Amino acid sequence: MSKIRRLVLDVLKPHSPSMVKFAEEVEKASGVEGVNATIYEIDEEVRNLKVTIEGQEIDDDEVREAIEDLGGSIHSIDEIVYGDKMVEESKTPQDK
Repeated sequence: MSKIRRLVLDVLKPHSPSMVKFAEEVEKASGVEGVNATIYEIDEEVRNLKVTIEGQEIDDDEVREAIEDLGGSIHSIDEIVYGDKMVEESKTPQDK
């Protein structure tokens, strides 16, 4: 099993199901301990979400399957933390 500890995803989903149902279903994927879904854009048909998922050994295939079963699609993986330790991003001179 993978050692994925955090995934931050850019997700497109239809208005239905609700955000609560969406988070509940994604949380059922193996290794997921918590889900944070934040809407950052809405139009007539869809919502764009930033989805942060944390756990010990997240099964990314099950996460993708859950999102697709709910009518969503993953645009990109914006962050991944992998390994035995949770490593936070460090500031660099390029960061403003």
